[in-house]
Amino acid sequence: MTESSEIQQAVASYCRRNSLKNWHPLAALIDMDGVLYDSMPRHAQAWHRMMSEIGIQTDPDEFYLYEGMTGAATIDLLFERHLHRSATAEEVKQLYEKKSDYFRNFGARMPMPGAALMLRKLEDAGLKRVLVTGSAQGSLLTALEEDYPGAFLPGMRVTALDVTKGKPNPEPYLRGLEKAGVSPAEAVVIENAPLGVQAGHASGCFTVGITTGPIPAEKLREAGADIIFPSMQAFADNIETLLQGYDC
Repeated sequence: MTESSEIQQAVASYCRRNSLKNWHPLAALIDMDGVLYDSMPRHAQAWHRMMSEIGIQTDPDEFYLYEGMTGAATIDLLFERHLHRSATAEEVKQLYEKKSDYFRNFGARMPMPGAALMLRKLEDAGLKRVLVTGSAQGSLLTALEEDYPGAFLPGMRVTALDVTKGKPNPEPYLRGLEKAGVSPAEAVVIENAPLGVQAGHASGCFTVGITTGPIPAEKLREAGADIIFPSMQAFADNIETLLQGYDC
C-alpha cells in the first residue's frame, strides 16, 4: 500500500468515526520534543541523572513513555512509585531546575530532520500553526524562533505553564484549538509519543503519529494515532496528500 492510499484510508476512517461529510484541515497543533527537536535522548539522560542523585533508580528509556507529561507530573509519578508520597512544591521546583540544568549542559540542540520542511509546507498550505508542548524547557522554547523563524506567530503556543493537566489529558490540545480558532475536525495533531497521541485523539483531532524514538509504532497506534509515519522526513514528504482535503 502506498503512503497516498494509506492517508486516504486514514482520513476516510476518521470521517466515519466523526460523521463528517468532508475534511479539510485549517490548523496544525504541533508537539516540540521528538517532533521539532531530536531532544528526547537528552531529556531522558537528564531525568535519569537527576533521579539517580536522589536515590530513585530509573531506566533512561522509560522517560520516552512519560513524554508529554509536565515536569511536575513526571516527578510526582516517580515519587509516588518509589517513595510512596507526592513531591512537595519546593521539591518539584528544585528538581526540575536541576533536570533543566543537566539538559542544557548535555550538548547543542538538534532540530529534527524534516521538521523545517514540514513547517514550510504547513505555512504554504495556509494552515495556522500552534505549538503544543508539555515542556517548560526554556532553552528550547527560546530557540524556536531562531531555528524555525516565523513558524509560530505570537501567542500561538501552549506549554506546561499554560495548563492544569498535561498530556495524556486533552487539555493542551483543546487550548491549542482555542488559540487557532478552529474545531477538532479542522485540525491535525502532530505527535511522536503515546501520551501525546492519546491527548490528540481525546481532543477529537485527526492525529498523526511519527516514530522518532525507541517507542514502536504499535504503541502509537494503540494510543489512537490515525496514521503513523516512520520519520519526520517521511511525513514531510507526504504532507501535501494529507492537506489537500477530502470529501468523505
